[in-house]
Amino acid sequence: MSGIDVTDATFEADVVERSFAAPVVVDFWAEWCGPCHAIAPVLDQIAEERSDLKVVKLNIDEEPSIAQRYGVMSIPTLILFKDGEPQAAAVGAMPKSMLEERLGLAGAAA
Repeated sequence: MSGIDVTDATFEADVVERSFAAPVVVDFWAEWCGPCHAIAPVLDQIAEERSDLKVVKLNIDEEPSIAQRYGVMSIPTLILFKDGEPQAAAVGAMPKSMLEERLGLAGAAA
């Protein structure tokens, strides 16, 4: 996936402190996770189509404390943050339309 990597050091600035900026979808993933790799092209497509949204990824093996903070128990988990707060989540690999629906992005203007 070509998304921006976030870490414990950058998570606050890149996700939480982005009040009044574009919403952020955080992809909680790991290198060994097959479904994580399967959903990556879908996330790339969403990122390319939507200028009103930022898509970032966080490797849970490298940054477990953030995954724990947000209760990530399975991967891939995608959480939509607006004004620094989690608004919606989707767990597991799924088609683009279902992912957009679960995150509340379906029908939203790009």
